[in-house]
Amino acid sequence: MVLKKVAVANLQSLDLEKLKSEFRYTTARSGGSGGQHVNKVETKVILSWSIDNSQAVTEEQRKLIKKMYAKRIDKGGYLSMYSQATRYQLQNKIRVTANFIKLIKKALVQKKKRKPTTISKNAKAKIKKDKSFRSEIKRNRQKPRLD
Repeated sequence: MVLKKVAVANLQSLDLEKLKSEFRYTTARSGGSGGQHVNKVETKVILSWSIDNSQAVTEEQRKLIKKMYAKRIDKGGYLSMYSQATRYQLQNKIRVTANFIKLIKKALVQKKKRKPTTISKNAKAKIKKDKSFRSEIKRNRQKPRLD
């Protein structure tokens, strides 16, 4: 993941170990294929994190996360994610933790504001010249009119 220089301040103050200690894991039965084994074991791992009660993020970071993932946060203030890609609970736990940290880092990267630009006079003239050239080529392809 490429991080922009603007977001370095937000990411440097993020304590990943403290953040990981605040994660709450639950398990459930995975859907999909797997035969009879899938009906016996809980390999799906659900990670929940309380944004409001977190000590690992600053108030500014909390606002950025809430703004970006407003639709993913439930009424209790928890941001959740799950993984059921593999048949092993530990692999799913590692996978969901890594993806969740990527999610948090992505929210803390501030996008640069776009500077509106205009087309230069030379560029406009070139476009017009190219259009007229193409138009002339197409006009020469047509059969001459007999009026």
